[in-house]
Amino acid sequence: MNDTNFRKPVRKAVFPVAGLGTRFLPATKAIPKELLPVVDRPLIQYAVDEAREAGIEEFVFVTGRGKTAIVEHFDTAFELEATMTGRGKSLDPLHPTRIQPGNLVTVRQQVPLGLGHAIWCARSVIGDEPFAIFLPDELMYGSPGCMAQMVEAYNEVGGNLISVLEVPEAEVSSYGVIAPGEVRGNLTEVKGLVEKPKVEDAPSNKIVSGRYILQPEIMGLLETQGKGAGGEIQLTDAMAKLIGTQPFHAVTFNGQRFDCGSKVGFVEATLAVALDREDMGEEIRAMAKRLLA
Repeated sequence: MNDTNFRKPVRKAVFPVAGLGTRFLPATKAIPKELLPVVDRPLIQYAVDEAREAGIEEFVFVTGRGKTAIVEHFDTAFELEATMTGRGKSLDPLHPTRIQPGNLVTVRQQVPLGLGHAIWCARSVIGDEPFAIFLPDELMYGSPGCMAQMVEAYNEVGGNLISVLEVPEAEVSSYGVIAPGEVRGNLTEVKGLVEKPKVEDAPSNKIVSGRYILQPEIMGLLETQGKGAGGEIQLTDAMAKLIGTQPFHAVTFNGQRFDCGSKVGFVEATLAVALDREDMGEEIRAMAKRLLA
């Protein structure tokens, strides 16, 4: 197997954003969950900023009904900018919300058939290139960002990569877990993937988190794959078929992961980011002490 076949530059990223966000109702009745703010940036903005830092040039949003506001967030708001300029206000906060014309593409996932199906919906845009996947619900917080760390590893080993985090062994049954091979620093060879194993059966304590770099062959596997757990087309099932046929590694993320798909995780992320901000960290720390007193 010639690994050089799996080292094309990673220029495209897929963002599955078609979910309904029912765990955050009624807040998400009219606002997509991806636009819920952690301090002053919506979740999707954190993911896009992380992608840009890693050198991603093209952004593919897999959307559903009621998600047009996500695309509008990255459009130019002429009226808002004109008003702010007229009042002498800086437009700096809006600069990260602009994506170059032609570099944002949306595709529809008309039926909720799972993450694997959402990724497959982007097949025509991805073509024959490797691509990244960002699950915006998972806020990966650190510097350099998670995807930048993964791209650095990809440039070394090529193939397919997933981000992983080490958790206490008692928690592995809640996650997808890798069966590890050779370990070199933060890079681990992936021998297998196990979804939510019993604690005593888990091959490691390294759980799969929401960042991926995959080769385009995954689309062909998703095309013919039947439904898996939960009656959905599972991305994990297709990735497992690549193991052994293409290089497959995991990158242990040097940073923090916040599960913003849960209310507690969302509050934790907001507090952690606020505490880390120079413009408000001390005030937030003092406020937290008052509330805990």
